[in-house]
This record gives sequence, structure tokens and C-alpha cells, in this order.
Amino acid sequence: MSLYPSLEDMKVDKFMKAQNTPTASPLKALPLPEPEPYYDAKSEEIGKNQILCCIYALSVCTHGMSWAAAPITGSDLGVKRAEIRQGVREVVLCKDMDGKIGLRLKVIDNGVFVQLVQANTPAALAGLRFGDQILQINGKSCAGWSNDNAHKELKNANPEKITLAVRDRPLERFVTLHQDMNRQLGFLFKKGRITSIVKDSSAARNGLLTDHQICEINGQNIIGLKDSQITDILNSSGGVVTVTVMPVVIFEHMMKRMSSSIVKSLMDHSIPEV
Repeated sequence: MSLYPSLEDMKVDKFMKAQNTPTASPLKALPLPEPEPYYDAKSEEIGKNQILCCIYALSVCTHGMSWAAAPITGSDLGVKRAEIRQGVREVVLCKDMDGKIGLRLKVIDNGVFVQLVQANTPAALAGLRFGDQILQINGKSCAGWSNDNAHKELKNANPEKITLAVRDRPLERFVTLHQDMNRQLGFLFKKGRITSIVKDSSAARNGLLTDHQICEINGQNIIGLKDSQITDILNSSGGVVTVTVMPVVIFEHMMKRMSSSIVKSLMDHSIPEV
């Protein structure tokens, strides 16, 4: 089974292969239909906090699985930064001078997940990200723990070495997007939440869903940022954009009782290294 980073990559690759097949009848490339916007982009009637973004969306990829071809996406760094790896990895970190590691955890369905990674802390430097699942802390299984048990285990751990078994963001998925000729993308969002999909857009064709929260853009965490800041990041990301999303119902449970001011001031929004 061949995998492609986007539907556009698959279509172009198949067209190129058909053109190079001697027995194939001549084909003519068909232009993709232009997305039908819900409103005039020049209109002043757009809501203050609601931004139109046009997106070419797609698919979940498994770690270690090479693409059949990516004639449009190529070796884009955003895809690599956003990749959700399968399997379990070991993370070793130590506490800072204040005895902290910069990590907040949240229990969901008997599992322990990363709720917040503070910028410039051992947790951030170790590559932990929002949504990661913590399976073990120093060899102890976290299944069935409470929030208090998880934080107590970290608090009492040896400050020079804390070993975590981590599964990479199992409640999230990422989609790879392509700007069209008008630099439009394909969905409406408000407060980081996808609210509408543009009719006949690539987002609609590729299955991007409403009621999903944008967690990352090209691997960069955007939780807690204003919509205007998210739009700036999207506009500066070039022609290929990879967005990581989570169902809103899960996201709200993940962020329950977390102060928005803490998220805005402490969350690590740095661009991860590949």
C-alpha cells in the first residue's frame, strides 16, 4: 500500500506515472476546482475573532514509513517536525536549580498525559510535547494513577535522573496542507477551533473535520495564542503547512482547570528541532 503526505501528492504522482506509461492514452491535467468561500475575503463583515484560512488537508503517517512519492510536499521540514511517531520512546531528564522539570500532567481515561510543557525547562529541552502519554515514571506504570499520584512521583524523584516511557501524542493527528494559487487554505477557525470547512475545498475533499482544536502548526505548539498570532504563523509558513489537531471534546477535558493565563505565559511555543 502506497502512502502520500497529501491527496495532491497522490494525484500528481499518478498523473506523472500515467504520462510516462507508453501504453497509456494521452491525458490532460485537470485543474483543481477553486474553493468556494463562505464570504468575500474583502468584506468588512467578518467577525473580529474569526479568520478565513484555506487549507489543503491530509493524512496520518506512521513513523518509519516512507512516502511513495511527494512531488508537491517534497522533504518539507514542517512534516518532519509534526510527525507523530508510533511506538514508545525513553526520555531521560533532570531537575533544574529550583527542583523543577517544567511539566504538568493530566489524567484522562486512566492514562497520564502531558498537559503543559513550560518553555526553557528540562521537559522542553528533552522534547516532551503537549498530548504525549506518560506510560512509566522511573519504571513504575502510570496506568490508573490520579493527577496527585503522578505529580507526587515526579516531585519525589531523584533530581539528577528521571526516566520516562513516552508514547507520542496518541490523541492527536496531523494533516498536511497546500496553499492554492490565491494563497488560500480552506477552513474557518475561532479561538484555535475549526468551525467551518469551505465547500469543495481540499480541506473538504481530504476529510479535515470541524470541532477540532489546532494544537500545532508545522510542529510548533500554538495553544494559548490569539487567532491573529495563529494566522501570522500560517501566513509565514510557506506553501506547505502541516497542522496537528485534536477533537475539541478531548482538548477541553485535557485543559480543564488550567488557567488560560498560565497557558499563554508558560506554554512552550518554540519551533522544535528536527
